[in-house]
Order: sequence, then C-alpha cells, then structure tokens
Amino acid sequence: MSAPVPATPVLSVRDITIALPAGADREHAVEHISFDVNAGEILCLLGESGSGKSVISFSVMGLLPDNVRVASGEIRLGDVNLLALTPTQLREIRGDDVAMIFQEPMTALNPVMTCGDQLDELLAEHTDLSASERKAKTLAMFDAVKLPEPERIFASYPHQLSGGQRQRIMIAMALILEPKLLIADEPTTALDVTTQAEVLTLIKTLQRERGTAVLFITHDMGVVAEIADRVVVLQHGKQVEAGTKNQVLREPREAYTQMLIASVPGIEPPHERQTHTGAAVLSIKGLGKTYTSGGWLQKKRETVAARDVNLSLRPGETVGIVGESGSGKSTVARCITRLIDPTTGDMMLGGTQLDTVHRDSLKLARKRIQIIFQDPYRSLDPRQRVGEAIIEGPLNFGVSRDVAMARARELMSFVRLSPDVLSRYPNEFSGGQRQRISIARALALDPEVLICDEAVSALDVSVQAQVLKLLEEIQAKLNLSILFITHDLRVAAQICDRVIVMQKGLVVEEGATRDVFLSPQHAYTQRLLASAPGRGFEFHAAAA
Repeated sequence: MSAPVPATPVLSVRDITIALPAGADREHAVEHISFDVNAGEILCLLGESGSGKSVISFSVMGLLPDNVRVASGEIRLGDVNLLALTPTQLREIRGDDVAMIFQEPMTALNPVMTCGDQLDELLAEHTDLSASERKAKTLAMFDAVKLPEPERIFASYPHQLSGGQRQRIMIAMALILEPKLLIADEPTTALDVTTQAEVLTLIKTLQRERGTAVLFITHDMGVVAEIADRVVVLQHGKQVEAGTKNQVLREPREAYTQMLIASVPGIEPPHERQTHTGAAVLSIKGLGKTYTSGGWLQKKRETVAARDVNLSLRPGETVGIVGESGSGKSTVARCITRLIDPTTGDMMLGGTQLDTVHRDSLKLARKRIQIIFQDPYRSLDPRQRVGEAIIEGPLNFGVSRDVAMARARELMSFVRLSPDVLSRYPNEFSGGQRQRISIARALALDPEVLICDEAVSALDVSVQAQVLKLLEEIQAKLNLSILFITHDLRVAAQICDRVIVMQKGLVVEEGATRDVFLSPQHAYTQRLLASAPGRGFEFHAAAA
C-alpha cells in the first residue's frame, strides 16, 4: 500500500532572497528563507525588528517598495507562483485568496470612511452581491468577530472605536472574502492583555472553523506560546531555527533563540523588592477627570475618565499603574503633568500644589517631573537633530548652550549611546535607540519624578530587557521616583515595587506587586492576570 500523498501547502516559500537598495545597511533584507504554511495551521515568524519578518509578508502580498525586490527563490500560493503574476493579477488574489491584518489599524483603515463602507467597498470590488446582501454579509462578519452592536459599528468611523475594536474591523476585512491564507503582522502588539487574549482566541477559532492557513508575525514570545503550531526564528534576515512550538520554546538549539527566551520577563514578581520610606515626592488625592461633549443645540454628554484616584510615590520607588485601554492610566499621567487639567483632586509635588499652580510656577514644576511616551517615533521631532532635542529643555530654563550640550554628551554615555550621535536625526536610529534618546531628553532637566507611559510596549523583547535594566540603573544612581504605566503585566511584575490596578477610571486594587500578582483579590485583577499570553509557559526554564 503506497503512502498518502501530502497535501499541497497553502503557502510555500522556497529559498527566497530579498535585495535592498544600494546604500542600505546590508545587501539583503532576507537570505535563503524557506517554510510552508498548511491549511488550518498557524506558523509564527519570530524575531526582532530588522530580522526580515514583515518584508517576507509584503513579498507574499506583492507590496514590496519599488526599490526592494525578490532577487531569487519562489513564493507559491497553492500551485500559483506569486512572483510571476502581474500587478493586476496580484490585486485579484488579494482579499479573495490571501489577506493581511496590519499592525496599526489607525494607519491601515481609511479615517474618512465608516467601517461599514470600508467592508462594503471590498465586497463591491470582489463580488456580485447587491447592496443589501453586502450589508447583511458585513453585519454577519462584525458579529462573527465579536464586535458589539454591529449596526452601530457599521455606521462608525475608525476614530470612534477602541484599539481592540479597530483591530477586529481589520480582522473582519481580512476574513470577509474567506481567503485561503491570512497574514497577521504584529496584530496584537499595542493591545492590552485582555483584548489581546480575545483577538488571539478569535484568530484561533476562525482558523480552526474555516481551515484558514495563518502566517503570524510577532516578536512577542507570549503570543507565540499561546497561538503557534510551528515557529520559524529569524535574525538579521537569516533563518536560524525552525520547528514545532514546543521544540523551539522548550528546547531551543540556537544561542539567539535562547537569548530571546531568556529576555522574556517572568510573570511572577521577584521575592525581594526594596521597601521605600520617607516623605512622598508625589502625592495624589481624589484625582478625577470628566470630559464633556456636546453644546448648544446638542445633548450634553459626560465621560468619566478617572474618578477618586489616590497614589503616593516615594524617593527611589517605582509604582506601576496597570489596566486595559480606557482604564484611565494615561489620563492620570496627563493630569499629573498638567498636559490636561484634572476636574477634581489634590496633586502635590513636594511642596508644590500641581492642580492649582499658576503658569509660571507650573513651568518650574514641570522641570521636576518628566514623561517618556510609548512611541519614540512620534515623541521626537524628525526635523530636529538629537542634540537639539535634548538641550531644548535646559535652554528654555536659562542654561547656556555650551553647558547644555556638555550635559547632553554626558547623558548619551549614561544611556549607552555614543556622544557622536548628537548630530544625527531620529530616523537614523532603531526603536530601542530612540527610546534611549527619549530617556536622555527626560533626564536633561534633572527631574525628581519620571513617568513612563507604556515606554517599552512597542519594543522587541531583548531591547525591552535592555531599556528596563537601564531604567533601574538610572533610578539607583539618581534616586529617581518612577510612575510606570503599562498594560504588560510581565514588565510590571519585574520592575514595580507597588502596583495600582485601574478599571474604567477607578482603582480596584493596589498593594505590593508580589501580593497583588500572587494573591489578587479583585475579580478584574484576576482576569487580567489570567489573560497574560503564554502564562503557562516557563520561558526561563526553557532558556536554561
């Protein structure tokens, strides 16, 4: 009896090499990469930024820039050689046979079209359905991806939805034509843990029920542990390891894979964290923020973003605020820095009353409290050299240019970058390097309090580990107080002395990090911790 003939893979990538334009850091984006994705299977491409993950997905979709090309190899969708298709033929298979979920839905969705119209446009282009049939199919798809109130979502614009809802719209657009292959490019990176868990469950369910082949691109080891059937590990454009999820995560052969796994923060807090005493540097009592919309001839609406928030921060202490998107974490940070004005509450920075301080005094207070934002791409001015960005604050406070620039050179060494980079522009650096520059800029004013608002969420796991280690070293040297806002529970577990859990603008639980993480009392905290991707996977044991 002859052996059964194996089914043709949905996607077959064979020995592809993708050439970069002249003058790039390296000659090839990827070299000699091979893998298959079968029907009903999730294959994860794993690696740091610059490893070539996304460029592979763009080559499958036929979306490479004009100056980047597939130099050799073959990409087949079933029996079709994608590299031999014309642009018109490629457009015909996009949506019908292969679809893609992009990392950032706000840039992938059209901001001036309703969500319903965006799916309707896709159906009108690829099907012969009537307008009523297209709407019915769209509403059914919204329901399938667990969007609430499909009729309301249909008429809503992307900016009127949460991040998780926008990502579900992207998934609905990708799946509505029932493609054979779904490419998901970092679709959960910026989502909080509960939304992330829901999106991953949704992709797994749809993949299982529809038999869709999924190529899932990520740098998040927890996501890989949660969703992958097989894993391909990339480093600097080269394929360094491949195998089943358990083979790669539990028994990694290559040093690079072992390093990635060892960089994953543990979900269990360390046994010992220093107890901080002394008078609070920052004290918040009864903080509230209510937004009011509507006006003349319109119904007035109030949205409570934060209510009755209390916290204190002592010298050298790190306090974390965790919770889902919309929980009020960033609202609290913006109120403290007076980027927005609180509606109620008392805020004391040492002896300064932040909530009532006048403009001139507020400027002096802001010198003592600095913030590092999530996205260094947007928080640094692309037209401004790094040195000018760092000295801008000190110059505004009367420091001479020579003294400010000397301090900038010291700070570059402090954050482990060469002082020579001060003459360069932000686009010449990696994401991790840009975040180091943002840290240096915040430290240029010698603050007492540093607020980190999702400051490591978008970074690769190894770069994240480096930045967190750097922050702890800086804190120890300068006795800085840090308010660390994050949706990444693994990061909070490792860096925070105390943690505050927020839900819908309210503090629902607080205490020593180890107490909250190991014995959560509130049902919401329990749900957050249970949603952390890869929670049951012992990453550090695997790395050993």
